Amino acid sequence: MGSTHFQMKTLKHVGTEMALHVLAYNMKRVMQILGNGGLIEAMRA
Repeated sequence: MGSTHFQMKTLKHVGTEMALHVLAYNMKRVMQILGNGGLIEAMRA
């Protein structure tokens, strides 16, 4: 995902940071597949 090191140090914080990386990756993929308009429509439904 482009990141080689975590900014946080404790396991709890690293888990949160990884979850944010995964969320951002998935959101980028959805935007590529549906486009911004399709994503907004899907979120409103």
